[in-house]
Amino acid sequence: MRVFVTGSTGWIGSATVDELLQNGHEVLGLARSDAGASKLKAKGAAVLRGDLDTPAVFGAGARDADAVVHLANKHDWADPEGNDRVQLSAVEAILEALDGSAKPFVISNGLSGIVDGRPVLETDASPAVGPDSDRAGTENLALEAVSRGIRSIAVRFAPTVHGRGDWGFVNWLAAAARKQGVSGYIGNGSAEWSAVHVTDAARLIRLGLESGAAGTRMHAVAEQSISTKAIAEALGEALGLPVTSIDPADAGEHFGVVGHFFGQTMTGSSELTRERLGWQPTGPGLVEDILAGAYSAD
Repeated sequence: MRVFVTGSTGWIGSATVDELLQNGHEVLGLARSDAGASKLKAKGAAVLRGDLDTPAVFGAGARDADAVVHLANKHDWADPEGNDRVQLSAVEAILEALDGSAKPFVISNGLSGIVDGRPVLETDASPAVGPDSDRAGTENLALEAVSRGIRSIAVRFAPTVHGRGDWGFVNWLAAAARKQGVSGYIGNGSAEWSAVHVTDAARLIRLGLESGAAGTRMHAVAEQSISTKAIAEALGEALGLPVTSIDPADAGEHFGVVGHFFGQTMTGSSELTRERLGWQPTGPGLVEDILAGAYSAD
C-alpha cells in the first residue's frame, strides 16, 4: 500500500514510517519543514509539504494514497481550542477525500477522559462528540464515517509511548527531575499509567492498516498499569537523584504541564486488540527502558 502519514516526522510518526517501509509499503509523509522533508527522503519516503494549518493538503494526501494514518497534532497546551479546530479541519478534509473509497484510515487518540475508575476497554466509546469536545470529537467522527464507505479505525495510545529519543511525558518528567534535583511523584504515587514501546505502537498501526476491521478501536498498550511512584523511582535511579513526594498543590510548579497528567490514572486494556490482530508487544517495558538509560541524556 501507499500510505499517507501525517505527523510523519514526529515521535510515533517516525517509527511508523520506518515500520511501514520495512514491511514493503510505500510512504507519503507530510512535512512542514525542509529538515523534515530531508529526513523522510533519506528513508525512501515521498514527501508532501504542509501542516495542520493547511487542511486542503490533508485531502490531497488522502486522495494520492491507498491508506491514511493521521498522527499530526500541534500539542499547543496553551491553546487547546485552537488545537481542536485545526484537528477537525484536517480530519474533515481526509474524510471528504476518502468518501466511498473503502480505504483504511487510522486516526489517533489517547486513553484519558474516556472512562473513570477502571481501565479503558476497546469497546468503550469516547464521550467526546462534536466540535466543542476534546480533539473536536474526531475519533467518533472518523468511526461514524464507516457508513460513508471508509475503513476507519481508531488507535488509542498509552499516556507514555516510550523509547530512546522520546519527546513526550516521561522525557518531561526527566527534565523536571534534573531541574528540581529530585525525581518526584504526586501525593502517594498511587496514580497509574499504561505504557507501550514506540516500536510496538508502530507495529500495531501497520497491523491495523493491513487487517483491522472497520469501526474498531485498537489500544496501543503493552503494560496496563505502572504506578507513577514506580516511574519516579526508576527515573531517580537512572539519573542519580533522590525520590520524593510532591504535594498535589505544588505539582504544576514542580513538573510544569506534565504535572496535570502525572497525578491522573490513565490506563487501558489491550486484550481485544491482541486477540483481533495477533499483536504481541516485544519491546522493553517502561521501567526497563528508563533504567537502561533511555531518558538519562540531557
